[in-house]
Amino acid sequence: MELANIEKQLSKELTTFIKDTEAYEHISIPSKIDYSEFLNSKILLVFAIRSGLPYSIFNLIQSYSPFTLQDWSEFLNISYKSLQRYKSNSTRFKPLYTEKIFELAEVMDVGVEVFGNIEKLKQWLTTENYALGNLKPIDLLKDSYGKDLVLSELTRIDQGILV
Repeated sequence: MELANIEKQLSKELTTFIKDTEAYEHISIPSKIDYSEFLNSKILLVFAIRSGLPYSIFNLIQSYSPFTLQDWSEFLNISYKSLQRYKSNSTRFKPLYTEKIFELAEVMDVGVEVFGNIEKLKQWLTTENYALGNLKPIDLLKDSYGKDLVLSELTRIDQGILV
């Protein structure tokens, strides 16, 4: 599926998903939620995390990402079989996993904005980076502090500040 179509489908499913959370009881929600805007709305993310992400949305995020299911199982710190069970049981991810999925989605969204496409982002993620202690950015995505370092580096690249 083409990236633009995946983003469109993500926006559609996220809109439906958010309508099923408690968010509508507490805040004003637009009738259509754009994927990138969703990732920038901390309050929407809070409600989504508390509700647990459906596998269908994770599947779209995963297909949008440069990461394999094996990569995702390592990022989420769950076995590949457990990840497959989420799919077969059509259950929602626990809030802890949902939060991590959205953190990685945020990195991808910023990375595509900086590099222009997912292939260039993937190349950057898998190349050792001097500013990140000669580590590959992908290796830092397993925890939130590493994710913050990667996002900070993406911001510096976007602003033309190269270390």
